[in-house]
Amino acid sequence: MSDFKNQPLTIKKRGEDGNKIISVRIREDILNNLDKIANSAHYSRNELINIILEHGVENIVIE
Repeated sequence: MSDFKNQPLTIKKRGEDGNKIISVRIREDILNNLDKIANSAHYSRNELINIILEHGVENIVIE
């Protein structure tokens, strides 16, 4: 433990991690399903939503 005694603790300021906080409206049934999936996969709701959004944005087809 004493090896870390004189080491500085470096943290990033909130909002400087490349993420932005937004507010969205979502149907209750979808939110319930997201929570069930997140719990069974051991992800947070936020992590799961980001995974789904990233996949959707990368794979969307507009006709």
